[in-house]
Amino acid sequence: MRYAFLVAWREYAENVKTKGFWIGIFIFPLLILISFSAGGWLEKTKPVRYYVLVDQSGKLEAPIEAALERLQQRKVFEAFGKYVQANARHEQGRTALDLEKVPAIDPEKFMAQFADDNPEQVERFIKEGGLDAALAQARGLLRPDAPEFSAPRRAFQRAPLPDGVAADLAPAELAEALKPYLRHEREVLVDGQPAELFAAVIVPADVSERVVRPGTVVLPGSEQAGVQYWSSNLADEDLKDEVERACDEEIRRGEYVARGVDAASVREVQRTHVPFAALDPKKEAGEEAVSMADVIRQWAPMGFVYLLWVGIFTIAQMLLNNTIEEKSNRIIEVLLSSVTPGELMMGKLIGIAAVGLTMIGAWIGSLLGILQLKAGPEAEFASELLSVLRSSGLLPSFFVYFVLGYLLYAGAFLAIGSLCNTLKEAQNMMGPIMVIMIVPLFTMAFIPKDPNGTLATVLSWIPPYTPFVMMNRAAADPPMFERVGTLVLLLATTIFVLWLSGRIFRLGILRTGQPPKFMELLRWVKSA
Repeated sequence: MRYAFLVAWREYAENVKTKGFWIGIFIFPLLILISFSAGGWLEKTKPVRYYVLVDQSGKLEAPIEAALERLQQRKVFEAFGKYVQANARHEQGRTALDLEKVPAIDPEKFMAQFADDNPEQVERFIKEGGLDAALAQARGLLRPDAPEFSAPRRAFQRAPLPDGVAADLAPAELAEALKPYLRHEREVLVDGQPAELFAAVIVPADVSERVVRPGTVVLPGSEQAGVQYWSSNLADEDLKDEVERACDEEIRRGEYVARGVDAASVREVQRTHVPFAALDPKKEAGEEAVSMADVIRQWAPMGFVYLLWVGIFTIAQMLLNNTIEEKSNRIIEVLLSSVTPGELMMGKLIGIAAVGLTMIGAWIGSLLGILQLKAGPEAEFASELLSVLRSSGLLPSFFVYFVLGYLLYAGAFLAIGSLCNTLKEAQNMMGPIMVIMIVPLFTMAFIPKDPNGTLATVLSWIPPYTPFVMMNRAAADPPMFERVGTLVLLLATTIFVLWLSGRIFRLGILRTGQPPKFMELLRWVKSA
C-alpha cells in the first residue's frame, strides 16, 4: 500500500504543477466574479438607443414619452436603492439576515408586479423631487467615505427627424424615407452629433379607428396597419415593449372615458390583490411559511449536481489523458518495474481524486470568499447561505457521491486508457460512456419538480446515474429505503467496476497495437 501512496503523491504533484490545473482553479472564481459584475458592465457598455417618434394622431406621443420617462426614473430608483444599501453606515448590534424567516419570493414575478401594477413608489419618488431629494434625505445614512452616486444613463433617447423628412408624410412614405437611417446607411443628428438610429415609431392619424376590439379578427402580418415600430435590431425589444405597453394603456384609458368608466378607479381595482401564502406541511405549527432558506435547500442540490458532473468528468478525463500519455511515452514500463499494476492503478485513482477534491474545494471556497468580499448585504447572505447548506446535510452528501461517482467513472476511464495508445482511439471507445453521462444534465432541472416521481426513482436505482439523481433529490428527503438501497447498490457496482477495471488494466497497460475487440476483451477478463 505504501507504493500505491507514493504513486498517488506523484500523480498529485505532477498534475498540480501543470498550467491546466491552475487555469482550472482560477477560471471558476473568475467566471463567478464576472457574473456578479457582468450586469453593470453590460449596462455601461450598452449604447444609447436613439429613436424617432412621429405621432400624426396627437394622442399617443405624450403617453409614450411619459412611459419612457417612468422607465428611466425606475432605473434611477433601483440603482439608488442599491447604492444606499452598499454604502450605508453599519450600526452596532445590527441583527444578521435570517433566511429562515425571510419570505420566499419569485424575483421575476415581484419585479413585474412592481413595474406594472405597483408604480406608486416610483411615482412618489418622482413627485417628492426625484434623485436630488432622495440624495439629500440619504446623506445621514451613508458612510462619510461613500462615493458619489452615478445615475444610470438613459437607455432610450428621442432624436429629431432628419432634415428633409417631413412628419406629415403618409406612414408608408415616412417609413421609406427613414429606412436608410434605420439600416445605418445614414446617421441622424442629436445635439449636433451624428448618431445611429435604432428605431422609428410611427402613429397614423386615424389610429383610433384601427383599434382592435373584442370580436375583431386580426390577420397575421397586419399589425403594421396600426402603430408601426421599425427597427433592424430584432433581438433588443425593450423599447418596443415599452412603446406597445404605453399605447395599449392610453387606448384603454380612452375606452374607459368613452364608456363613462372612471379610469383611475379601474386602475385601483387592477392593483387590488389578495395575499397569497406558500406553506409547507412538513414544518412545525406556526412556522409553516416557506422561507428563502427553504427555497435555497430546494434548489441548491441542482447546483451541486452540476458541480458534481463537471468535477467527475474533468478529473476522470484527466486520469484518462495521463494514462494514455504515460503509456505512449513508455513511462508506464519504468513505473511497473518498481510497483505492481494494482498498486499503480490504486495510486493513480487516489492521486487524481486528490487533485479533483483540491479543485472543487478551491471552487467552493472561492465562491464563498467572493460572496463574503462583496459589499452590501451579499456578505450576510453568503454566511447565511453557508449555514443553510451545512444544516441541510448537502455538503456531506456531495462528498460521498463525489467519491463514489468518481471511482465508478474513473475505473471505466482508466480501463479505456490502459487499452489505447492514442487519444483518438480512446475517444472512439468513450462514446457509450459520454451518452450515459449526458443524461443527468438533461434531467437536472426536472427532478427537483418531482423528486419522488417515477423518473427520479427509476434513475436513482441505475448506478451510473445514482450520484447525480440522489444528490438532486437530497432536498426532498427521499425514503430511507431508497437512500440506503441506492447507496449500497452504487457501492457494490463501484467495487465491481474497479475489480473489472483492475483485471483489464493489468493485461492492457503494456499492450501495444490496436485496442482489442469486445469479444477479445471478454476472453481477457475470463482468463485473467
